[in-house]
Amino acid sequence: MPGVLELLPAEQVTFRRMLETIRAAYERFGFVELETPAIELAEVLLTKTGGETEREVYFVQSTGAREQGLEPDLALRFDLTVPLARYVAQHEQQLAFPFRRYQIQRVYRGESPQRGRFREFYQCDIDVIGRDDLDLRYDAEMPAVIHRVFTDLEIGPFTIRLNNRRLMRGLLSSLGVGDPSHQSAVLREVDKLEKRGLDATATALVDVGMAPAAVDRLLETVSYRSSSLDDALETLDRLSAEFGDAAGGAADQATVLEAIAAFGVPEDAYALDLSIARGLDYYTGTVYETVLDDHPGIGSVCSGGRYDDLAGYYTSSKLPGVGISIGLTRLFYQLREAGIVGASPAVTQVLVTLMDPAGFAYALEVGRRLRQAGIPTETRPAPSRLGKQLKYADRLGIRFAVICGEDERSRDTVTVRDLRHGNQDEVPRSDLVRHLRTLIDQE
Repeated sequence: MPGVLELLPAEQVTFRRMLETIRAAYERFGFVELETPAIELAEVLLTKTGGETEREVYFVQSTGAREQGLEPDLALRFDLTVPLARYVAQHEQQLAFPFRRYQIQRVYRGESPQRGRFREFYQCDIDVIGRDDLDLRYDAEMPAVIHRVFTDLEIGPFTIRLNNRRLMRGLLSSLGVGDPSHQSAVLREVDKLEKRGLDATATALVDVGMAPAAVDRLLETVSYRSSSLDDALETLDRLSAEFGDAAGGAADQATVLEAIAAFGVPEDAYALDLSIARGLDYYTGTVYETVLDDHPGIGSVCSGGRYDDLAGYYTSSKLPGVGISIGLTRLFYQLREAGIVGASPAVTQVLVTLMDPAGFAYALEVGRRLRQAGIPTETRPAPSRLGKQLKYADRLGIRFAVICGEDERSRDTVTVRDLRHGNQDEVPRSDLVRHLRTLIDQE
């Protein structure tokens, strides 16, 4: 089916291990797991989606509702942040704040089928939600988590690129773009700068109503990317002096950058990048994008930001938040295409073969012992030629075949064949677990 990613079993093992690596990193920072329904009220999802995402929402309608001519009022979630805001607003009195959750679930968007774009895909999110306020230093914790995750994934060097929407809105106000909706339109065009280039972006900015002189000034400014923490802080001071309305956002971003350093994130792993705007309008402060240094064509592999107002659409309480998201399906696809990840060895380590019906009980007992010892084992319940069974194991990437032939059974032994290295040993059945553990530990 176009727009979905189905993996072969060996690739699924790699995907799951990446997912577990992300989960472990999130939990290491004290985030707790949450799941929300795939289906939400459409009014919840569409209240303030912002940007272009609202045109990609899948509506859901039962057969009965369709037969009765009812309007659809349910939709599939397009991200995990909006449902989170609804969840926190609904359960506010039962939660402890700041509420720190991670969520790893599928989301759905009406993407046009194309390479690397999916209609169903996994997102791996973390968010911190505060009550009344949320200290800016939580914004700095996000890059610390990103750094841990992508270090643990071991997929190459990466850079966390940061900007601040408040800073950008202040900059636009100083350039004569004061209307919030006009600012949103401009920021959506700026967010496409890297893909489209300066000339195309300049044309698009004029098309959305910016004066040509202001466009030139804006593009000159947003082309900046810091080379060090000191460089970033000096640039923020300069922006405050040149664009008065940007001073508050610049001060916020300086606080975040200094806190990132305090979290121990290496200076060469992050940078202030004024071209990062993020397309969703609910971001109000810090925004993030992460790229793989050796594979810039993959694009952002982790993004997010601060949203001070999102939960306000579902409650009168002020519940500011900050979070990040990894689109794991798209990331895995891109990494696979680039040859960075691929198939993994089978989870199953042992195949207990069966060549004649008389050995059925013997083989089952061998398999049971191995499983009780914690060694993933498949036992063949139906007899077949040994060569066929070995070929099956080799194709699945199972390393060991345990052969329980008539001769082995008469001696109460088994033959252990290492399919990876081509050698084999006959060992007493009682010594099988120890023997296999020794071979496994030697790798």
